[in-house]
Amino acid sequence: MEQPIVSFRAVGKRYPNGTHALRDISLDIAPGEFVSIIGPSGSGKSTLLRLVNRLIAATEGEVVVDGQDMARLRGAALRAQRRKVGMVFQNYNLVYRLSVLQNALHGRLGHLGGLRGLLGLYPEADKRRAFDLLVSLGLGPFGYVRAGELSGGQKQRVGIARAIMQDPKVLLCDEPIASLDPASAKTIMDTLRDETRRRGLACLVNLHQLDVARKYSTRIVGLRKGRLVFDGKPETLDTAAVARIYGAEGAPEAHPDEKNDDTDDTAARRAG
Repeated sequence: MEQPIVSFRAVGKRYPNGTHALRDISLDIAPGEFVSIIGPSGSGKSTLLRLVNRLIAATEGEVVVDGQDMARLRGAALRAQRRKVGMVFQNYNLVYRLSVLQNALHGRLGHLGGLRGLLGLYPEADKRRAFDLLVSLGLGPFGYVRAGELSGGQKQRVGIARAIMQDPKVLLCDEPIASLDPASAKTIMDTLRDETRRRGLACLVNLHQLDVARKYSTRIVGLRKGRLVFDGKPETLDTAAVARIYGAEGAPEAHPDEKNDDTDDTAARRAG
């Protein structure tokens, strides 16, 4: 494996209420890897992701990103390091009153100086690049549409564009398809896989759907009660491994064909 871009070294996380969310996690993630993190609700998947960009801090061990221990960084050094880690959220985290283009440009805020960042004064080169990226993600016709008017699948693609505009080395995706219908979910997973390959990123994705994890991952990590119980290639995730991860409650089913406000993402794109 290449030199890791992210390393968890005997990492643990205990919350103030006494909950031990993670215990003795050791993992190395290399550039170009597409790693799906699976496990029951409450197994520590989201906690693991949020340790990478230090949205939360580990209470034990070290989280090393691009050669630097995140716990040792403060102020400007921490902000600079966080620029290397893009994040895609389950609930999109967009500013709905702003345009799609403006939301994508928010990925450049960490690269702007104080006043320019405060006022959102982006260089023309950043604006052109953001628009070209939106076009490549099928969102060209929506650049000047308010983000709140998009379907769920389109909103998530804007979230991906914003993360990519950071020029990250690592992409974190926390349940990126949990609220999407199957067609939109496929579009998002295709986009994440393609962008990871194209840009040589390390991508960590929290998922509940085993079928999706098997299809898209180069590697799958399984957590149970805060412990690492599986780490291997998708083809090695056999019945015994699934049982170790999910226990008596069993593995989740394939992505449900649920009816929600995103059920025709394709039609919404054509409408634009």
